Parts: sequence; C-alpha cells; structure tokens
Amino acid sequence: GGSSLNVSSGINAEYGGPIKEHIYKEKHTGGVTLKDVESHMWGKEFAAFLKKSGKLPIPKWTDIVKTATFKELPPKDNDWYYIRSAALLRRVYLRQGGGCGALRKIYGGRINRGSAPSHHKDASASVIRHALKGLEEMKLIAKHPDGGRMITSAGRRDADRIASQVMSSSIVE
Repeated sequence: GGSSLNVSSGINAEYGGPIKEHIYKEKHTGGVTLKDVESHMWGKEFAAFLKKSGKLPIPKWTDIVKTATFKELPPKDNDWYYIRSAALLRRVYLRQGGGCGALRKIYGGRINRGSAPSHHKDASASVIRHALKGLEEMKLIAKHPDGGRMITSAGRRDADRIASQVMSSSIVE
C-alpha cells in the first residue's frame, strides 16, 4: 500500500526528506518558520551560517573542554560550538524567558556511577553561558526583562530565513 505521505510521523516519502510539508500546506498562509522544519536539518544549516558569518566569538578552550561533567571526552566534531550555539538559539526561539539554569537541565544527561544507580547531571554552565553571550553580541538574542533570554527580531528573521532554505532544499531532493 503506497501512500507517499506518512502523516503520523511527518516523513514525506515522495521527496525522501523528513519535512512537515503536509502541516505546512494545511495551516500556513505566511512564510516558513523554524517550527516547520526538522530541528536536526535546521541546526546543521544554522551552524554553517554562524561559522560562515565569522561573528560568533569562539572561546580558546573549545578544543579541550567537555560539554558536561558526566561526559568522558570532549566532542569529536570541531564545529561542535557552532552546533550547540544554533541549538541554544532554537531553544530560546521556541521558549523565551529560559535562562542558563534551565538550558543546563535540557542539555544535561545521565551520569554513570558504576554499580550505583545513575542520576541526572546538568550540562556545563560555562559552555552555555559563553554561547548565549556570543549570540547576544551578534544581536540574535537579548536578555528578557523578567530574566532569562529572548529572541530578537534579527534572530527570528535569520532563523526563519535558514528554515525556508532548509524547506526549499528538502523539497528539491
């Protein structure tokens, strides 16, 4: 039975890409937003945009630092800082007013304590804080009046522009 559109999972088999085109066509009258595309594809594209712009300040310690205390090794990908910054921007876009502590919980994970039961451990605050500061310097996010961070109009514009590029490239494939 070959339905080319799997509505339940959001995968469009006709084009081979994980896009939410059926949702986009039914509900949208305006342009493409960040919510219309898959997060993984958007994150890679936005990370490339951040790297190409050259405006995101990269700390010197990114090649040796771990992203959390429960990790054994630093990330293998040399561009991990751009990817994390893009992911943080996406989180701020989707839910504004969250601060460094909330993002630490989101990016935290399970610590292996040997024979003792595992526990949740928060991610590194330094990595998240420096990435947020860098995004603030680029004027993509700003401090929220009630605490935490919020997306700026420039940040929303750039995020949605990259989302429309991802949507158009996934339809072409």
